[in-house]
Order: sequence, then C-alpha cells, then structure tokens
Amino acid sequence: MNWLAILDFARGPFFEVALLVFIGGLAYRLMRILLLGWHFDRIKPAGSKLGGALISYLRGILIWPFIPWVRNTFSKNPVIYIAGGLFHLGLFAVIFLDAAHILAWQSLLGFGWPSLVTPIVDWLAAIAIVAMILLFINRLVNPVLKLISGPAEWLNLLFVFIPMLSGYIMAHHLFFAYEVNFSIHMLAVDILLIWIPLSRISHFMFYFFARAIHGADFGKRAVIP
Repeated sequence: MNWLAILDFARGPFFEVALLVFIGGLAYRLMRILLLGWHFDRIKPAGSKLGGALISYLRGILIWPFIPWVRNTFSKNPVIYIAGGLFHLGLFAVIFLDAAHILAWQSLLGFGWPSLVTPIVDWLAAIAIVAMILLFINRLVNPVLKLISGPAEWLNLLFVFIPMLSGYIMAHHLFFAYEVNFSIHMLAVDILLIWIPLSRISHFMFYFFARAIHGADFGKRAVIP
C-alpha cells in the first residue's frame, strides 16, 4: 500500500472537501437558527438583557465544568464533570495551542499565534485521551446514559477519539512509520470535519448563542444567570 499517496489524498482533495462540508454545514445550521428570529418582549424588562448576557459569558469563562463545588452536582456523577472538563481543556490546547496545529491554522488563515510549550500540550493531550476513555466507560455503565445513547453518541466519541489518539501516536513516532501514522491521523480528521455539522458536536458553535440568549432572558428578569 502506497501510504504517501494516501497521505497526499488525505492532506489534499479529501481535506478540501471535508473543510467545505464543515464550513458549509455549520453555516447552514447557523442560518437556520438565525432565521428563527428573536421573540418580541411584551413585558417591560426588570433588568438588563446585555448585562445578563455578559454575566453569562463571564460565568462560562470563569467557572470550569470540572470544579464540582461550583455546580453543586459533583456527587451525582463526578466522571462527567471531571473527565468532561479535562477532555475539553485538552482538546482546546491541542487544537489551538499546539505548535504544529498553529502552523496548520496559519496556512489556512494567513496568521498564527504563540503556542504552549510542547511538554504541556503533550500532557494535556494524554489527559484528554484518558478522559475520553473514562467517558466511554461511564456511558457504558451509567444506566441513564446507556439508555439514551444511540449510534450517534457512540460515533461522536469514536470520531473525536481517533484523531486525538492517532495524533498522539504520530507525535511520539509509535507503532508505525511516520507516513502511516500521519495518513491515519489526517483521514480521521477529515472524517471528523464531515461528521461535525451532522452531529451534536456542533454544539461548540451554538454554545455562544445559547449563552447570549439564556443570559439575556435571565437579565431581563433581573436574575443572575
């Protein structure tokens, strides 16, 4: 098998198609949300919508999901809060603060930014991989999560886990030749890009709209979101 040809395909035409599907799919979903409009308030607000939205964003930034005593729900399922928070933290560091990925962003956007030192990103990536395994096991054994988990939920975990694991293996030159690891990683990334607009993973984009809408709703009632 000519892995260099596979790598050229994964980095070239397949990546371009996947990126178009990713951007076009998210743009379509975003337009559908924006076309829903904003309902008209018939009752005079008791507080500030803008203030409520700002407080909501500040709480989202300052209160990490793996600080259980803030949410007061740690006793119900600590795995979700700790492993889920660490996974998102590691994923963010790998995608946006890893030197190699910043170079990829720079090739797409035309500009880059400072990176974290490699050992820190490496440890965060390893922690995120372990966290994903724990989340997978928790979904298997938790009776409620097991009941509501369908093919889409398992595919979400799989399509995120494979790029993370293959990227870690590639960075450490483990198991296979570099071009084999790179090919597997790029193919996994391309599949993930296509899958995101079709799945709930797209929540990362709608999170900001949800924060603004819910914060504004709480703000107009003079309630802290």
